[in-house]
Amino acid sequence: MLNIAKIRNGIVIDHIRAGLGMRIFNWLGLDKAPCTVAFVVNATSARMGRKDIIKIDNTIAINFDVLGLIDPNITVNIIENEEISEKIKLQLPMRVQDVLRCKNPRCITSTEAYIPHIFHLEDPEQRSYRCEYCDEIRSAGEFG
Repeated sequence: MLNIAKIRNGIVIDHIRAGLGMRIFNWLGLDKAPCTVAFVVNATSARMGRKDIIKIDNTIAINFDVLGLIDPNITVNIIENEEISEKIKLQLPMRVQDVLRCKNPRCITSTEAYIPHIFHLEDPEQRSYRCEYCDEIRSAGEFG
């Protein structure tokens, strides 16, 4: 059995769908983190079968909307004095800005660099988003 020590103060990103953990690890830039980070891949889970887990032995700023976009089933646990002080259940964000990019060449975001890329949740089941300016549809899976 794998044993990873408790963290004193930090963040545990749990219930990541197996295989998506590396995407989150890279997005957060945890390879350059000045603290200890544990990244568990394919951990056994009664609820999910397999899951990924990221434990960060420090508090860092995280955009929960992006995490929810990657995997809305993620749970983020804030740890203080080795205890969970807050449990955050993520969901698909209703609106995202500068996370998805519009691919429509006629969209104003393609010609004007200062315009933010704003998308609104179109279909939660399909995890699709609509561009605020041109109505182009993007999948949450196309994040980045």
